Amino acid sequence: MNGAASKDFEGGPISGGPPEDPHDTPATSRAIVVDAPGTHHLVTRPLPRPGPGEVLVEVAAAGICLSDREVYDGHRAPGYVRYPLTPGHEWSGTVVAAGPGVDPALVGRKTVAEGFRSCGTCERCRAGDTSLCSAAYAETGFTHPGAFADHLVVPARLLHPLPDDADLRGAALLEPAAVVAAAVRAAAPEPGERVAVVGAGTLGLLAVQFLAASSPGELAVVDPRRARAELACRMGATEARAPAHSPEVHGRYDLVVETAGARTTAADACLLARRGGRVVLTGMFARGAVGIDPVHLSVSQLTVRSVFGAPSAAWSFAVRAYGSGLIDPASLITNEFPLERYADALALVGGGDPKTGKVLLRP
Repeated sequence: MNGAASKDFEGGPISGGPPEDPHDTPATSRAIVVDAPGTHHLVTRPLPRPGPGEVLVEVAAAGICLSDREVYDGHRAPGYVRYPLTPGHEWSGTVVAAGPGVDPALVGRKTVAEGFRSCGTCERCRAGDTSLCSAAYAETGFTHPGAFADHLVVPARLLHPLPDDADLRGAALLEPAAVVAAAVRAAAPEPGERVAVVGAGTLGLLAVQFLAASSPGELAVVDPRRARAELACRMGATEARAPAHSPEVHGRYDLVVETAGARTTAADACLLARRGGRVVLTGMFARGAVGIDPVHLSVSQLTVRSVFGAPSAAWSFAVRAYGSGLIDPASLITNEFPLERYADALALVGGGDPKTGKVLLRP
């Protein structure tokens, strides 16, 4: 599945649905290819084939996030993207073929898969910190073909199979759910604690669902968008607050989980935490973000953690939470588009409309 080769083919629909047997497998597969920032095509090419240790997955749904918008706009750091590219790192699907050395019993299984293609052998990987792999950065949808396509090929070792009755629509959000799971595991919430979530986007709303299960004494959501904050309350938050710098909310919370990645939210999160409290940063901050005051950090004796991506253990945690009904990612979905309307779907992401939640592509 090579983006460079895709220019030799023209777009066109193919039949959907998993094949009943190998003879029904389509000979071609469609994909969105971003040739360079601001330029994309829907192409049809020969069906990719899994190599040794790989599986072919038929994509059921793929989420679009701000990172995908960065890829299209050309704002992602050069070392973290490789053009031409088929984006798509949030997805779910069904295994339709297994390469040499892969258990054939995986064929027909509903699944998601880790995005980071960690080496598995470096010191960090062997310690379980697969999101800190010291090998060259490699991630599905950024350096390797992603899920804005009918099919994709991924290493079988990265799969997290789902229950047979799993809803693949909601499962497409298990990648951001795994990131939040990593944050919550790092935060170690305890029953009765006062907790705040900064931001009510996809990560923030998933954080609310995870944290509500820890029986907090308070669970506040801080977001300027009233509609989003009210949605968080329906998902388990006990109160919604607009961003404020008034002294009465400073130092109130035992735990603050930052999910917005806005210019001031890292510094704001630290102000919300009590002395000796914990702060976990999960937002992707752009250059120019306001730094954390080192004097406040020192005097308040805060514990500050950051999360980038999710290790394998967090993926397992998120998949178990989804299978048990602890989280409901599908409740965040507001818009769904076919591959042909990729441009329309992308325009909604980051467009500023508070009514827009998670946007999916449905091949």
